[in-house]
Amino acid sequence: MSLTNLLHELCEFDTALIANTIGYIDPTPPHEYYMGGSIQSVTPSLGPTVGVAVTCELDSSTPHNQATPEPYLRQLDQICQIAEPVIWVVKTVGSRPDHECVLGDGMAKTLAAAGCIGAVTDGGVRDVAGLLSIPFAAYCKGRTIHHCALNYVRINQPIEVGGITVRTGDVLHANDEGVIRIPSNCLDRLPAMAIRMRSFEQDAHRFMRQADLSPRAKRQKVSELLEEYGFGKR
Repeated sequence: MSLTNLLHELCEFDTALIANTIGYIDPTPPHEYYMGGSIQSVTPSLGPTVGVAVTCELDSSTPHNQATPEPYLRQLDQICQIAEPVIWVVKTVGSRPDHECVLGDGMAKTLAAAGCIGAVTDGGVRDVAGLLSIPFAAYCKGRTIHHCALNYVRINQPIEVGGITVRTGDVLHANDEGVIRIPSNCLDRLPAMAIRMRSFEQDAHRFMRQADLSPRAKRQKVSELLEEYGFGKR
């Protein structure tokens, strides 16, 4: 299966279910692949968002910045050459973190035209109504009304956003509850195993709701279901 088709398949699942599935089929510690709660969707009706990361470091808050558009233009050219949907991942590095504003609907339209479906950043965004109209998903620390001159410091380097490291080429999955990075070793198996996980959770929740079962009995039922669905013990 092509990577593009695989990403489309992963859009059928919510991000929490994908994270749960990864925990059972891949040895990567969870703290390495899920972002912290500070990174939230401001376009929740648009998820899930699944794509290939392209990374950038941006200073949009330091007074008297010099604008450096050339790295951004190179990234747009790069995104145009990527066959899969792209998620722009931006680490903000300015001197006033609360004043970082990574993009509005104008930049988002340019990114979308190049093949980018959304952005993940530890800064802010603006023009959310415009983002929704494109549509262009945004996962960030919130809304920031304006910015200083945009200084693109580095592109395509490993960056830390939301407490995890993201590299250009990583696959991200996001929705209205948060953002994860999918470990590459489990990517091919993930859609099929996510189907199993969804069925397992539906069965397990039936037992969890039963008031006449003790907590220990419920735990035993869940363990048996994990074996039945091919997950075993975590």
